[in-house]
Amino acid sequence: MQTDDLINLLAKDAHVRVRFGHIFRIALAIGVVISAVLLLSTLGIRKNMAEMIETPRVLFKLGLTLLLAITATRLAFLIGKPGVSLRSAALTLLLPLSALLIGIAAELSVVPAAAWGASVEGRYSSFCLFFVPTLSIAPLAAILYSIRQGAPQNPGLAGAVAGLAAGGIAAAIYAWHCPDDSPLFLATWYSIGILVVTAAGSLIGRRVLRW
Repeated sequence: MQTDDLINLLAKDAHVRVRFGHIFRIALAIGVVISAVLLLSTLGIRKNMAEMIETPRVLFKLGLTLLLAITATRLAFLIGKPGVSLRSAALTLLLPLSALLIGIAAELSVVPAAAWGASVEGRYSSFCLFFVPTLSIAPLAAILYSIRQGAPQNPGLAGAVAGLAAGGIAAAIYAWHCPDDSPLFLATWYSIGILVVTAAGSLIGRRVLRW
């Protein structure tokens, strides 16, 4: 390969990376706004959120879902770039997992064993199972579209990561309405909703992210 050819190839690669990052940020912002507007126009913010946001459980729920959304979205951004190491970004997913386990342990230590079942079941599990996947549709479409502009090496894995990020974003938005605050509820129903979106992302990614 001639020197000029190598320079041109590197220049094109740099242009693709800049373009991908720009598209990712814009598409993600649009997806998040659509999801937030959907929540506000249907369920709305929890009526007593101004009061409840000061409680440890609500702060934990909001913080944990936001942490998952951030770490998973960062991984989704990197997975669309060929040749970029994903190890450090993937390891950051242990942060929300560790925080969840700590929250569960704390909950079990302060809640009587007889009330564990009620804490898991909550009052609005069906709402959670419906709205987390529903609120993830726009972010998932945005992230998949963005990743498609890059060059993911494993379409199924990239789709799954996109689904995880979209599920995390949806959970972080839905948490502003959800009146069930127990980490046990969070670990059960939020996790199921997010896993459904992750699986859907993997299936869709295998078809739309091929190149």
